[in-house]
Amino acid sequence: MLKRFWNWLLGKTTVDEKVIEVVQEVKEDIQVIRERAKRVAEETRDVLEAAKEVAKQSKDVVEAAKGAPRKGRKPAPRRKPAAKKVEAPKAEVKEAAKKPARRRSNNRKPAAKK
Repeated sequence: MLKRFWNWLLGKTTVDEKVIEVVQEVKEDIQVIRERAKRVAEETRDVLEAAKEVAKQSKDVVEAAKGAPRKGRKPAPRRKPAAKKVEAPKAEVKEAAKKPARRRSNNRKPAAKK
């Protein structure tokens, strides 16, 4: 009878072994989940940084649409090439006689209409 009881007791120990196996699996799963959580946190930080940059750039677009002056260094003015002067022959140039300028006084009233 003692032998049967001992065999029965040893047969119940498989429950402990199963519990130990389950605990080990849970620990492994927790480790995998923690690693995934770390990666998700890193990617979330990257997305937040990118979103901040997009927000800054969109403000620039809004200001440009409003007509705000452009920030930063202004472009240098472009120089036009020097135009060549063409002189006409002196024999062909004639000056027209100037008419004397007509003087008006501001004191006069305008003429009445008939």
